[in-house]
Amino acid sequence: MLNLLFGSDTRVKILNLFLLHPENSYNISQITRNLKLTAASVRRELDNLVELGLINVLIKRNTDPTEEVEKEITTKGVNKKGKGKNKRELKTKKKEVGKIQEKKFFNINKNFILYPELRAFFIKAQILSSKNFITALEKNFQPKLLMLTGFFTNYPEAKTDLLIVGSIKRPPFLKLIAELEKELEREINFTIMGEKEFRYRQELMDIFLFNILEGKTITLINNLSDK
Repeated sequence: MLNLLFGSDTRVKILNLFLLHPENSYNISQITRNLKLTAASVRRELDNLVELGLINVLIKRNTDPTEEVEKEITTKGVNKKGKGKNKRELKTKKKEVGKIQEKKFFNINKNFILYPELRAFFIKAQILSSKNFITALEKNFQPKLLMLTGFFTNYPEAKTDLLIVGSIKRPPFLKLIAELEKELEREINFTIMGEKEFRYRQELMDIFLFNILEGKTITLINNLSDK
């Protein structure tokens, strides 16, 4: 099974697209354009992933626009006598617009047995590959704690995606988080606490913090001393 999942760079790019954007559906032309891949390689890898059960196939049919377009053609294209070239053009266009087209789209199968683990793996790999973010965060802010939750762990109850504990200056941090959002192509919700506030909320069993710490998290930095 693992060789089917991670057999090529193309497959990894496709999995990354679907796992980081699980609510979206894509057709082959959208995938090739977004990932800068050939249509043949995308079709081949999608066939493998569909066979594995990780990707769903959706057939979308367009609505029949015949009546609306016919009226427009009748007004603009046919002369009063309805003869000649204009008449033949009208018949041809009626036939074309009356044809219902089908398009094949693909999306991630959230019921796949390894979906939660795969999504968490790709999200963590995405963050860890963002060396600039981690390096700049440690160099400029020396955070005591950096924890991923929310979007990164498929845990909406957390109400945030990043929990950071430390003395963080907001203007330079906002610039850094904007770069991460650009790389991930989505907005990141973050929560910053000083260590004193973090300890205080822990003691009070603050519900916001409790939901984070007791939920699904990935800890990237933990320099908090046990107290």
